[in-house]
Amino acid sequence: MPLVTTDNMLKKAQEGHWAVGAFNAENMEMVQAIIEAAETLKAPVMIQTTPGTLKYGSLALYYANVAAIARGVKTEVAIHLDHGDTFDLASRALHEGYTSIMIDGSALPLAENIALTASVVKFCKPNSIPVEGELGKVGGKEDDTKSSLSGYTDPAEAEEFVARTNVSSLAVGVGTAHGVYAVTPVLNVDLISTLRGIIQVPLVLHGASGLEDDVVRECIKRGIAKVNFATELRIAYTRAVQAYLEGNPKTIDPKKYGAPARDAVRNLVMERMKVCLCDGKAV
Repeated sequence: MPLVTTDNMLKKAQEGHWAVGAFNAENMEMVQAIIEAAETLKAPVMIQTTPGTLKYGSLALYYANVAAIARGVKTEVAIHLDHGDTFDLASRALHEGYTSIMIDGSALPLAENIALTASVVKFCKPNSIPVEGELGKVGGKEDDTKSSLSGYTDPAEAEEFVARTNVSSLAVGVGTAHGVYAVTPVLNVDLISTLRGIIQVPLVLHGASGLEDDVVRECIKRGIAKVNFATELRIAYTRAVQAYLEGNPKTIDPKKYGAPARDAVRNLVMERMKVCLCDGKAV
């Protein structure tokens, strides 16, 4: 089916106390894997690309991959700009056909973050494309997104941010980080409940790769409606390639090791979708 926006799926998730799984893709095989998992489980899904990924390929290349593969399935698929870092990138993603946009001004002072986010929301509104903002820093490193801090979202600032920007969803800082966790993180799940009580738009959890299933479920129970997974998909893909080449060192055909890597990502995505409780939730 044609690509969809994320408004309906996130609102349904928020009302139903489940979460949409949002998965970062780096190549065609990962896109195939994510959409195959979604179709198998009848789950709505978001496929994401970061600015770093878009330097490796392009908006047009990733959009074409996702749109072409999504046409062959019945489940809802959205393509999302993850951690868009400039107005220019957000506007180009919109023009290319992306059905969901994130503008991440969380490293900026509050007033500047509000101004940048509001400008992207205003730009996307005529096309009815939803915009995700971020307030409170998610630490760690993912592609070109890097921070040594993991700042918690201030509830009063969050209420002001949503009111002044009109964002469709809000990524919040509750103690998660991008990348691989060196130690088990301790999340402030009470903060999620507090934010859910004062903010009407769906809440987003970044940095979920490596979190225990029970922790993710608790975050969803507290009010998270979208959960992002990136690093663990890259790990699954790369380890599958490494394992295949170790057993078949003379292989020169990328399809040979691309297939098991695709399978590994598909299986992981299916596991994560079940944790998010989004299986069976597609229209």
